[in-house]
Amino acid sequence: MKTLNNQKTPRLKSFHRKKISTIVGLMCGSLLVSDIAAAQEKPAGPIEEVYIVGSRALGRTAEDLPVPVDVLSADSLEKTGQTEVGRMLQMTAPSFNFSSSSVSDGTDALRPATLRGLGPDQTLVLINGKRRHQASLIHINTSVGRGTAGTDLNAIPAASIQRIEVLRDGAAAQYGSDAIAGIINIVLKDDNEAGSVSASYGQYYEGDGQTLNLNANKGFNLGDTGYLNITGNFRDRGNTNRAAPQAGCLYGGCEDTDDNGYLEPAPGNEALEVSGPARNGFRIGDADSQQVALVLNAGMELGAGELYGFITYSQRENESGAFYRNPTGSNGVDDALLSDGLNPADTDGFLPLIYSEIGDLSFNIGYTLEFDNDASLDLSYTRGANQIDYTTKNSANYSYANYLQFDEGLSDSEIRSQIPREAYAYGLELSLETINLNFTKQFSRFNFAAGAEVRTDEFKIKAGDEYSYRDYDTDPDTGDALYAQDAGGSIQGFNGISPESEVSESRNVMSLYVDGEYEATDDWIVSAAMRFDEYDGFGNTINYKLASKYTLTDSFTVRGSLSTGFRAPSMQQLYFNNISTQIRDAGAVTVGTFRNDSPAVRALGVPELKEEESTNMSIGFIASITPEWNITADFYSIKIDDRIAISNQLSADDDPGDGALTAALEESGAAAAQFFLNGANTETTGVDIVSTYSGIDFLSGNLDITFAANFTETEVTSIYVPSSGALAAVNPSVVFSAQDISIVEEWQPKDRIILSGDYMIGDISVNLAFNRYGEYTVLDSTSQTYGSEWLTDLRIGYAISDNMDIYFMANNLFDVTPDETTNTGSRGGLFESAPGAEDMASDTVFRYSRRSAPFGFNGGFYSAGINYRF
Repeated sequence: MKTLNNQKTPRLKSFHRKKISTIVGLMCGSLLVSDIAAAQEKPAGPIEEVYIVGSRALGRTAEDLPVPVDVLSADSLEKTGQTEVGRMLQMTAPSFNFSSSSVSDGTDALRPATLRGLGPDQTLVLINGKRRHQASLIHINTSVGRGTAGTDLNAIPAASIQRIEVLRDGAAAQYGSDAIAGIINIVLKDDNEAGSVSASYGQYYEGDGQTLNLNANKGFNLGDTGYLNITGNFRDRGNTNRAAPQAGCLYGGCEDTDDNGYLEPAPGNEALEVSGPARNGFRIGDADSQQVALVLNAGMELGAGELYGFITYSQRENESGAFYRNPTGSNGVDDALLSDGLNPADTDGFLPLIYSEIGDLSFNIGYTLEFDNDASLDLSYTRGANQIDYTTKNSANYSYANYLQFDEGLSDSEIRSQIPREAYAYGLELSLETINLNFTKQFSRFNFAAGAEVRTDEFKIKAGDEYSYRDYDTDPDTGDALYAQDAGGSIQGFNGISPESEVSESRNVMSLYVDGEYEATDDWIVSAAMRFDEYDGFGNTINYKLASKYTLTDSFTVRGSLSTGFRAPSMQQLYFNNISTQIRDAGAVTVGTFRNDSPAVRALGVPELKEEESTNMSIGFIASITPEWNITADFYSIKIDDRIAISNQLSADDDPGDGALTAALEESGAAAAQFFLNGANTETTGVDIVSTYSGIDFLSGNLDITFAANFTETEVTSIYVPSSGALAAVNPSVVFSAQDISIVEEWQPKDRIILSGDYMIGDISVNLAFNRYGEYTVLDSTSQTYGSEWLTDLRIGYAISDNMDIYFMANNLFDVTPDETTNTGSRGGLFESAPGAEDMASDTVFRYSRRSAPFGFNGGFYSAGINYRF
């Protein structure tokens, strides 16, 4: 029986957490009371032939393919000690990056995942070989992956995964858009008897980030020949905070009485200025996060074929902090002060909290029909959707405070007691619907595959509450201030979206492909693929791939590939638009993101988005030094033309002179504008190296050693130069800035190295891993290069019985953190508690870069866990 290649379908209307918790609870209960006989070993059966990503030939292994594929087992993922799939991949696949950032709005909850230093949207994610939908979020703040939309890998619980296949090669000619850097294929468990329950708990050395992770998995017989595998997961992670205290005067009236350059508290404000809530009010670190997930994977013989399908569901709640709103003096509060001269919502200021509910649901059903002549026909339907709803909490709309003060005549206490402190900001939803028909035919030395695919992409933006976006102290018709104070509109911290910016768009995609593999001799395999894709909007594209592997000797094989690829503009890049407050060293700036087809963008002369085009080349070898020791190395080059990016934030000062940009900004009420465009051509080169040495007899036990490394470099070879329209008179480096180039070229490590050892002796297992994160450079207010770091992970396990084991884990054993940041001055300054003290100076509240932190900046984490199998 074949391993099933499944798919997905979601309907994201309303996610009710209590209902899902009940479902998961019942499911977990059913696992615990299931027949203990299911834990008995099954008799050995026939070897199962499977499909592996990168080939449509049945029975291939990763070693057979002419392209590099990492196959990561569930056991290797579990031994990383991580609870999120993204972090597990980062600990096991050096070409994979999962960068952290903080105080970056939605990116705090959905981190960008990348391969080979490219963008999150240049890696295709599959579930059981079927295209996975992206997250509805697009990263518009300044972080790794700015201007892109990736896939939420953490929506899939690790306990449901049988293995993960990472194809490190361009594959758009086989699988379609996005597969420029490679493919991540998550294969779900399909056992029909075994089950397990597990629990782990841990926290960071500093005592925060407490994480509880509970898993339950069980396989059931479905009829006489089928299976139903069910997984439930609950993960609760507390927030972390690595913020430094604010510097500067927070409550007003400060003076430098001794002329030493340090401000001192105003008389009567000494206690508040030194130790009041505002001084340490920032929250900089991981968000609070709680997730419930459920996965079902099933298959059964039906007629002459096999019926299969899966369902994945997750509901995650996150809460992260924005920039702290001070009692006075920052983020526009001085335009909304009450009669006591302090913040209209709280005399101590407040930390706006961004609360996001992320619902993810996918469904797949398919049928594979086997013929007697080594041919098969597979028909499948997949639907998947990701929905995010944002609510801004513990905040206020300053313009509404002015309305209450000047129009309603309320007192300070009345305003602070009546002003609303939260609002629904907006919602995003992205869905994908796919029908796929695939035919394969195996000849003696030739495997042929052909197929057709029809897909519909949908993207929606739902407006928020009026309070989240409205400007209450400005005349909507004239734009004039209504009162003596004129504060910015919208709720502070995470602005809402108005009905004018609502979106409901869709597009259709039609694809045809052929794929062949030929064994010219016992030592030589050649594969070729061609794919035609037609998109609403930009038309069609044809892509090709040629790959080959040749075994020179029993111990040495060479392999290589040449392919073209593409990535269609994502729905978010085409249609996302909003007004948001973004923080710079100089203060808060209201930034408008304009959709590509808006009149404002057209007036600037920005053309319609078109697809990115890529050329991938790779060459490598496989060397078997001994039966226990092998080495693979693959060199690659990836050239991408017309790479889609989000522009620099252009202000009225950048207007080329015809007033189009200024008019667009005035109409939107934004101080700066950004938009998507085909912004640059890039070239990425690098090498992947993997070496394993297994079966070493060491101190009466068995030792396996793995060395894996990735070295990569990306260069922006040219940037967008407008040839007509209003932007033709603007310097191209203003449209696509030095920081935009730096994000693409420098913000991810230049190298990643993993050296790990797995040691078993009796009932004891020891796993030791050394992870190197190479240098990376972040251009913020200035450029700063962060040095390479080695992190050490240690896991010690003990098998209490054949069915139960416990473990103790230390991730980042020696509490390594990145270099402290020196290239931002946010909320820094010279302040002292009393004249001459000079004791409260600070360069910034950000100890570490909030823009890019490849391994985070929380420090060491320790945990313990227990697993029971039945």
